[in-house]
Amino acid sequence: MRAVASLAVLVFHVASESGAALREGFTGALLSRGDVAVPIFFALSGLLLYRPYAAALLCRTPAVHTLAYLWKRAVRILPAYWLVVVVAMFIWSRDHTSDAWSWLTLLTLNQNYVTEAWWFGLGPKGLAQMWSLSVEVAFYVLLPLLAAGLAAFARRGGADVHRRARRLLAGLGALIALSYVWTLLTYYPEYRPFLNSWPPRSMIFFAVGMALAVVLAWIRATPDADSPARRFERAVWASPGSWWLVAALAYAVAASPVTGTRFLGIDGVWSGLFELTLYAIVALCLLVPATLPPPGDSPVKVLLANPVMSFLGRISYGVFLWQFVAIYLWYGFTEQQQFSGNFLGNLVPVTVMTLVMATLTYRFVEQPAQRLNRLMRPPLRPEPAEGSERRP
Repeated sequence: MRAVASLAVLVFHVASESGAALREGFTGALLSRGDVAVPIFFALSGLLLYRPYAAALLCRTPAVHTLAYLWKRAVRILPAYWLVVVVAMFIWSRDHTSDAWSWLTLLTLNQNYVTEAWWFGLGPKGLAQMWSLSVEVAFYVLLPLLAAGLAAFARRGGADVHRRARRLLAGLGALIALSYVWTLLTYYPEYRPFLNSWPPRSMIFFAVGMALAVVLAWIRATPDADSPARRFERAVWASPGSWWLVAALAYAVAASPVTGTRFLGIDGVWSGLFELTLYAIVALCLLVPATLPPPGDSPVKVLLANPVMSFLGRISYGVFLWQFVAIYLWYGFTEQQQFSGNFLGNLVPVTVMTLVMATLTYRFVEQPAQRLNRLMRPPLRPEPAEGSERRP
């Protein structure tokens, strides 16, 4: 799924740069909403990172140690990101390489909160997509606090697993509501577009992934075949393709004017609310069959777990990081202007360049960083789960 999302973002950005996403007609409309891949990334993070917290609460597995978790996230994200920042800054923003504040802002992923920056748009040239990584990192930092609050709320329901799981889902509903409230605040009393890139707006996408993590832990904690979680699992197994069909239909609706204009102009609050809802549906319905695949060699596993997709998934972070660098290098080499067309003619070489840079980054930056993580991570023992016995 990370491979699908990273390549979708790449297609979206090439379509935007070439102007294909601005053309009238159905194809242009579909290309213009490729940014739905960002909510997919967010939902994946919610699912994968909240899963051990949900398991600790519902299955009584060892609790997550916060410092060890934050260390792993930093080692996973920052080295490759820093490399791309340095490359992009020295290629296209040399006039600002002596500005220590800009370096501090970019290297700590705080560019979303600079409302009067020297760069145009979401970030310096070659780094515009990093706004979503800034939101990701904010979620990483907030997750232990969110998990603690959700756990405290769930425990008030007693020790019953079903009651705890339902209270967790109710708490996640509050996080979903936060995104809608934040969208209203973005437009009232006046439109403040910079708030769209702040974390509260995207909490709905993280929350749908976290809800799937709760379902997984609920299934693990309840061997009873008639439990709600087990019934849900069997329903997914019965028709995984139905979920993807719903995702496709929601995406098609999102490509209509109901979500507003394409890139240009200021839309109304209703288009923002529709976009939140439809993008969340797409992310959730794409992830459900992958999270609960049918037993055996199902089509879901054939599509998503084959060697090609596994490789693309491993290098997907590099694909996300390098794509704007590849786009601008290619456009500079071919002396093309923005919105000059030739979408497919640009997509192929840009994709090849991005995949090559992503593969090299994975081999020489990400993998060594992971080894560093194993060698240098503080030897912190996980905290015991609630009800378990402390051991020396």
